[in-house]
Amino acid sequence: MEFKLRRYTPADQAAVEQLHVAVLKETGAYLGRGPWDDDVYAIEEHYLNNGGEFLIGECDGKIVAMGALKRTGEGRAEIKRMRVLPQYQGRGYGQRLLQALETRARALGYRLLHLDTSVLQVAAQRLYLKNGFCEVGRTFYQQRQPSGEIQPLEIILYEKPLL
Repeated sequence: MEFKLRRYTPADQAAVEQLHVAVLKETGAYLGRGPWDDDVYAIEEHYLNNGGEFLIGECDGKIVAMGALKRTGEGRAEIKRMRVLPQYQGRGYGQRLLQALETRARALGYRLLHLDTSVLQVAAQRLYLKNGFCEVGRTFYQQRQPSGEIQPLEIILYEKPLL
């Protein structure tokens, strides 16, 4: 099975949305659709037209991974939307995606990368620590469910200087 990285195209939109939701549901981190994931539904606006990048990972023509880079300030960018379908995890695809995004960040002149992930996404935490990201804090995201119940989700904040 050949894994290939490429830049997002508008024809990928539906598959990206499905991948985003499927991976978050698998980890228990899906909070439903809301303003916190508007970027997934407007990729050109949030990433490609604003000094960022959005990459797609394919195996035999099927979209199985994705990741993005978003400009957040002078010399700063955020790694976003790192997703690999569960049945394709453990094959190094997340590593390749992260390395490609870091390479692109350097080419765009960014000096600091930052990102966040939930405490539920243990594989992601391991990936970021292995690649030199350091935890710089924690926060909680509170989401009101349709039932009216508040569902807190602990978020870990990471940073990595680019040399």
